[in-house]
Amino acid sequence: MKRSALAGLAGYGYCKSHHRYFWGFRLYVLAGPDGLPVAWCLATPKLGEREVVAALLDHERGRLRPGLVILADKGFAGREFDQVVAAYGAVLLRPDRADEPHRVGSLGRFRQWIESTFQSLKGQLGLERHGGRTLAGVWVRVAQRLLALAAGIWWNWQTGQPHKRSLVAYDH
Repeated sequence: MKRSALAGLAGYGYCKSHHRYFWGFRLYVLAGPDGLPVAWCLATPKLGEREVVAALLDHERGRLRPGLVILADKGFAGREFDQVVAAYGAVLLRPDRADEPHRVGSLGRFRQWIESTFQSLKGQLGLERHGGRTLAGVWVRVAQRLLALAAGIWWNWQTGQPHKRSLVAYDH
């Protein structure tokens, strides 16, 4: 029987969108509006999302430009996290929570951009079925998928395609 060498590194977490528990890592991606991956990291799901994103932003501090707009989900609500993002000269946009005054609304259209990027990674590029059994194996397989996505988006820009995130032309 094949065993994983990830014990002690990966962990159990709950996926709210699938309403189930999983074992592994969470992928965090900073991407451009066209879905082009700019920075990413893997983290155990035992860590809080805000802490991981704060560390990712800190790691990318030299590459972040003032005025950068970061789209996130409702889980990133809170003054403390707003201050973390503001410290990098960026602006955090997230859907309003039910228990707070109206700020920006639902952001549903923009959330579609985010979800379509992850759907391309999961569906067409097979991210959820990567098969890595060591930390290096998982890291390389995730990097391959992100690089493939970046190459597809870059090529779509070069060839003037109307839908930059679309990988349909490359799905054989």
